[in-house]
Amino acid sequence: MRNRFVIGNWKLNGSLSSNATLLDSLVSANVSATGKFCGVCVPAPYLVQAQSALAGSPVGWGSQDVSRFESGAYTGEVSALMVADFGSRYAIVGHSERRAIFGDSDEVVAAKFGQVKKAGLVPILCVGESLAEREAGNTENVVSRQLKSVVDAHGFGALRGVILAYEPVWAIGTGKTASPAQAQEVHAFLRSVVAKCDEQVATELPILYGGSVKKANAADLFANPDVDGGLIGGASLVAEEFLGIWSAL
Repeated sequence: MRNRFVIGNWKLNGSLSSNATLLDSLVSANVSATGKFCGVCVPAPYLVQAQSALAGSPVGWGSQDVSRFESGAYTGEVSALMVADFGSRYAIVGHSERRAIFGDSDEVVAAKFGQVKKAGLVPILCVGESLAEREAGNTENVVSRQLKSVVDAHGFGALRGVILAYEPVWAIGTGKTASPAQAQEVHAFLRSVVAKCDEQVATELPILYGGSVKKANAADLFANPDVDGGLIGGASLVAEEFLGIWSAL
């Protein structure tokens, strides 16, 4: 039985006061269940607040990105080791916004993945296609290429203990959502790619769906056999929505 996850990605949102209210709501809800995990990935300045609010609770915390460098003269960067210093469990790498807006190449994502593993954190590796790529029938080529860059750099064994997240770019923050069948199709394909090299890793690998997940559609998405939860954007900023998604897990 694979572990299942609902992880919030706050993106560039939050304040000390609004964060406190949201985190208190998550702690009060006592999101604890065997084989099911809840977490939030917060902007780096709020890691200390997340640690303080969530320590001792079932809710894990982490970052939305890390540097591809461990240390050195890289002004403005935040290393995976720094993130780990705040008791973090997770770090997202390869989110489509990092790829599209900030130019993170497959090679850079692979380097960041390596830093996350080295720091003892759980990487949440994001893959996904644009609308143009989907309409051209290139979804499988794109997501397999993004996954292959990490495997080429670190080997299939590096996927042990990792969370994979499929986030179709065309469904992130647009209000559009891949249908449950569309999500299942890509999740099953990704698992089959891993299974060709290591069946056990593929069987144990949690694959989350991300892309306009809400409490209204979460249950239908999570009912698919290869959808092991969600990486949640905007809805993770609203306690009622986020907890409703958790309840659907």
